[in-house]
Amino acid sequence: MLSRNRLRIAFVAVLLLSAGALVAAASSDELSTASEEEMPVAPETENHTMITESGRAGTITVYGPDGEVEYYNNSRTKYFDADPVEGDPTTVEYTATDTIHSEGPTCNAPPCARNVLERVDLETGEVEVLYERYDHKETAGEWHDSTRLNETHVAIADIVADQVFVVNTETEVVEWLWDAQSDFPLDGGGPYPGDWAHINDVSYIEAEDDPNDGRIMVSLRNQDQVVFIDQDEGLVDEWTLGSENDYDVQYEQHNPDYIPASQGGPAVVVADSENGRVQEFQREGGADGEWNRSWQWEDDQIQWPRDADRLPNGNTLIADSHGNRVMEVDASGDIVWEVGSTLPYEAERLETGEESEGGRSAAELGLESRTEDDEGGGAGGGFEFDPLDSLGGFIENALPHRIYNGLLFASPIWMGSAEFAAVGVALLTGLTWVGLEIRWRLHDAGVRFRSPVHRRNG
Repeated sequence: MLSRNRLRIAFVAVLLLSAGALVAAASSDELSTASEEEMPVAPETENHTMITESGRAGTITVYGPDGEVEYYNNSRTKYFDADPVEGDPTTVEYTATDTIHSEGPTCNAPPCARNVLERVDLETGEVEVLYERYDHKETAGEWHDSTRLNETHVAIADIVADQVFVVNTETEVVEWLWDAQSDFPLDGGGPYPGDWAHINDVSYIEAEDDPNDGRIMVSLRNQDQVVFIDQDEGLVDEWTLGSENDYDVQYEQHNPDYIPASQGGPAVVVADSENGRVQEFQREGGADGEWNRSWQWEDDQIQWPRDADRLPNGNTLIADSHGNRVMEVDASGDIVWEVGSTLPYEAERLETGEESEGGRSAAELGLESRTEDDEGGGAGGGFEFDPLDSLGGFIENALPHRIYNGLLFASPIWMGSAEFAAVGVALLTGLTWVGLEIRWRLHDAGVRFRSPVHRRNG
């Protein structure tokens, strides 16, 4: 039987090993985008690459073709959708949010939010606020996306009110509005009125000879659906992609990218966030047809992607939020360009237009799908077993996707499944030790606990 002191030594050893694993992970992490000086250098590519972040640090960064940072801004709390202005790739419009922490005329009960639509000239650094609004809450209180209809009108995805509205940025008058409550029941989606629909993307489709020309495509994250809105008739129900809680199709998706008929569509490239993959759906049979999955991509690192654009060269640009990277994958599914980023939200190749408007469908390009199983387990190398990695993998698989991604969102960038396992082992060890110490002290004091159940003989 183990003595008390030997058990104490074992507990101390486990705690020290767990702490050592956490210290090693924290000290080995070199990725930081909290300042321009800490930004990693990107590989060379033909065009400028813009990345926004909305989590541990709010940043907007533009890399030049040589991989060096040409523009950087972290003055806002969070940055979301960003698009080049038509005809001028060196001018960018984006949505961003400032969190208001102090009570004042624009915030009665902090934290609140100030949402802005801004334009920046990348050559001069001059920033212009085109439209802004103060909102009463910060959680689920942002504008994640906007899309320009013309020189004066912009459609905005309003998470606060579960609406899409079109505003004239010169007069600041809202001239059109679609309310998700007009077509979706309140007993679906997320909790109402906290974060019910979570409308995280809006795109204006301008494509001749396409069935969706002139419509607005909207992503309702919490309903697991991408929908199409006619500005006169409302929801075009027969074109809806996905259905609520049908996670085999998509699970809390982000940033769908529409590919028109002239480029091999209609098709939609979408970041299937909670399922940890990027996929594409091809419309077959027109208005009376259906959406069929035509392509998907994942590897063993991808975790909560939130943006994917098909580039004119046939590759796909992906923002992998909890994978802490932005990468470009080619037609065979291989990563041909990659740069580290702490919780990236969106990535754009500026010279390719809004959402890389020249990209063609996977069906037309004949793209090869890739899943995690295609990655293989590696050959040679011998047998290796890391108990924290194994336990971390079990925790990741056992927890619901939303819980695990929520932990990643709230934790430091160096925290992963193995580090969560180390924390769990330390907590369990500590609680066990405390429990035993209490039991030992009570025993030494002569305190005994009898079972309430007694067995009678005979």
